[in-house]
Amino acid sequence: MRFAYLIVTAGVALLGALPAAAQSADRLYILDCGHISAADQSRWSPAVNVGVPIELSDNCYLIRHAQSWFLWDTGLPDALAAKPEGAVAANGALHVSRTKTLVGQLAELGVKPSDIQALGVSHTHPDHIGNVEAFPQAMLYVQKAEYEWPSEAGQPRFAPDHPVTKLEGDHDVFGDGAVVIISTPGHTPGHQSLLVRLRRTGAVVLSGDAVHFKDNWDGRRVPGFNFDKEQTLASMQRIADIMVKERAQLWINHDKPQSDAQKKPPEFYQ
Repeated sequence: MRFAYLIVTAGVALLGALPAAAQSADRLYILDCGHISAADQSRWSPAVNVGVPIELSDNCYLIRHAQSWFLWDTGLPDALAAKPEGAVAANGALHVSRTKTLVGQLAELGVKPSDIQALGVSHTHPDHIGNVEAFPQAMLYVQKAEYEWPSEAGQPRFAPDHPVTKLEGDHDVFGDGAVVIISTPGHTPGHQSLLVRLRRTGAVVLSGDAVHFKDNWDGRRVPGFNFDKEQTLASMQRIADIMVKERAQLWINHDKPQSDAQKKPPEFYQ
């Protein structure tokens, strides 16, 4: 628990050290990066809603800041869009699909892959890194612990020549407080979330998989397959503290009812 406490206190210190008058990102787009269905909700909420099916969204987020484009998470592989029947994942526990490609959605906004100067991933599960290599020139921001975490196949999680910044804690992406990567380990060794400050919308925290849907957030439930339960709970509390401090909304990546109610391109948040 002391390790988790140190993570929380160090992170609060960093956020407290941000510029007194933090700047705002210009735009935030929510992109459709896939769909996940499962027959058993208790995969994510142990002993709760056993055998109850659930539908999950899978979002990516495109952020405009001054003259730069920053992408957060890349979703399921674009190749899935060519398979109307989708695919089975997690040893048959999940069915995954996507109807739109990430690159295609960017093109509709007039954004080319080469326009993405930097990207970050919440963690390295396949539904979040499926298109990282569509942006081979973009600086990748990932926690060092996540980058070096061995995959099940023992293979690198990213192309060895992909430019990368390996983080060890929080990181202010543009140096002005507008977009801040927050270290929230537990789901995986180097899981991270994102704080985005917007002029009209206010602050939002993009959860990654620190939590998968609102009921789990409300009940502080931790999936049994998470890397570390105590770290997960500490990260949830850290997010809650940041939400109070920043008066921030929590946007939960996989919460489909919340996602369905949010603006989608060409609309955006600012």
